Amino acid sequence: MRYPLIKPKYYFTLFKEFIGFIKKPKYEKNLEKPVKLKIYDTIGLYFLKFILLIPVILFFALVYDPENVQKANMLERFSPLVLLVVGGIILPLIEEVAFRLSLKFKPIYIALSSSVFSYYVLTKIVFQTKISAIDESFMIRVGIAIVLGILLYPVVNSTSIKERLANFWRTHFRSIYYISCVCFAWIHITKYELNWTNILLLPILTLPQLMSALIYGYIRVSFGFKYPLFFHMSNNLLAISLSLLPFTG
Repeated sequence: MRYPLIKPKYYFTLFKEFIGFIKKPKYEKNLEKPVKLKIYDTIGLYFLKFILLIPVILFFALVYDPENVQKANMLERFSPLVLLVVGGIILPLIEEVAFRLSLKFKPIYIALSSSVFSYYVLTKIVFQTKISAIDESFMIRVGIAIVLGILLYPVVNSTSIKERLANFWRTHFRSIYYISCVCFAWIHITKYELNWTNILLLPILTLPQLMSALIYGYIRVSFGFKYPLFFHMSNNLLAISLSLLPFTG
């Protein structure tokens, strides 16, 4: 198919494939599609995401628009260039490793995802600071996360445990996929002030992140890790670039 991104029928087919995966997530990688079509699908899903989120965008614009305290804080702490690097490249890489890399089972993937996720937990729950904050606890958080990954890898890579986990991943992939999507979405509630209104509206406020997680997870499993990473970085770089324009306030 030449130039599929300009054909409405292509988006209908792409949406149908995506919904089919959400209903019944498959662990197998899609080897039938050539790289060119995988790139097209990734870009196509990027456009579909914005279309599907129009109701949520209208809700934020017309009904309830909570202050994004994370965005405001990062704008204060970083220059535009550093903000693009941190928010558009580093944070997406961290999030993809934590939430998407280990959707496909490999001992090294489990070790890396667990290491990065532990950094999340230490940062948000134990030290109650920011993911990008380089403060007095930074080396402690990074050190513990690295040690955890190093210790976990040989355990997961041992023959008996490796085989059991590989079988568990294939058998329970649907639950693993759904849980990773919900965790990714709900952890983003920290973007807003934690008051009762925002907590009660958590499913709506984090719906954009849930939609992203569903799409990223689908792309990661079907095409490979680099595709959702590119998608995520492009999404963040575009959002940050738009936020830096003078007329956006």
